[in-house]
Amino acid sequence: MTTPSWRLDDVQVIANENPYTFHKPSVTAVQSLMPGDRARLLFLFHSDDPDAPTGERLWVEIVRIEEGVFHGRLDNPPLHIRDLAPGDAVRFEARHIMDVSVDDPEPSLAKRYAAHCLVSRDAYVEGGNVGFMYREQPVDENDSGWCFMSGEESDAYLNDPANVLNLPLGVILAEDDSFVALLSWPPEVAFERTEDGTFREVSMPE
Repeated sequence: MTTPSWRLDDVQVIANENPYTFHKPSVTAVQSLMPGDRARLLFLFHSDDPDAPTGERLWVEIVRIEEGVFHGRLDNPPLHIRDLAPGDAVRFEARHIMDVSVDDPEPSLAKRYAAHCLVSRDAYVEGGNVGFMYREQPVDENDSGWCFMSGEESDAYLNDPANVLNLPLGVILAEDDSFVALLSWPPEVAFERTEDGTFREVSMPE
């Protein structure tokens, strides 16, 4: 029997290491899966094409579930994996599932903090950290309204668009989640980090 060119990635490991940036369905959602539902898996493969990715995220329709093992068939065609086609049998476990076709009652941290925010390069890239944060009214559902700065930036620095990044909240929290409890505060609020590392409420910037 020919060994396939692909293997399934254990995305539970990735999710454990990157809870704020990598989405994995909750145990509740995975346990609710039934035949006819679909699960998305990460198929890793090797290719001689230098432009090819290292993996493809593909959906598998579940046919049956036996003792914690899912048996399914591939539901969409791969772009790069040559020895895999729609309808092919795929066996997998809960640790391989990176998305599901059913509603998830317990959204992951990555989904909970997917809305974007503004952050200065000094606070995120250039070795600084978040020393001042404030929240304005979000412009849409993809905007959190939050802005993060080190507190050391000059007006000239912040007026340069290259020094302000638009990133998901989860990306910021992956570096520092010491202020995660403050993110539920309503708009028009500001906080400043104190010498002991905690945050105190201050006036909104003008």
